[in-house]
Amino acid sequence: MATTVQVTFDCADPAAQAAFWCAALGYEIDAPPPGFDSWQAALVAWGVPESEWNARSACSDPDGVGPRLFFQRVPEQKTTKNRLHLDLRKAPGLEGDARMTALEAEATRLVALGATRSKRFETDAFSAGFIVMHDPEGNEFCLD
Repeated sequence: MATTVQVTFDCADPAAQAAFWCAALGYEIDAPPPGFDSWQAALVAWGVPESEWNARSACSDPDGVGPRLFFQRVPEQKTTKNRLHLDLRKAPGLEGDARMTALEAEATRLVALGATRSKRFETDAFSAGFIVMHDPEGNEFCLD
């Protein structure tokens, strides 16, 4: 049996991070458990203190293809570069100016959602070109 993968983000605001990544990837917040019409109703029923309602969040690919993303609140802030990051494949099959134009359009869309741009890497012998970005909490990812 194959192992499935979940990508977990340590963060300060799980709900905001989940909302950003849902918008970035076309994912959806995971549905509340059976018998509850909302996560808030479930948390209230389980006696979870309101201060803990934003302790975690999760979202999934509605097509069931991509990995589930899980966001957990941690007390410490991000301090260094990620050792692992996501590459958002937004220009498959495109090359040259067409590729970079597609990546620039996606970068503009993601900046409007709260991401920040870091650096653009042009096409060279080793790469077709890509753009390094940061999510709203500073986690690096690439538009590839």
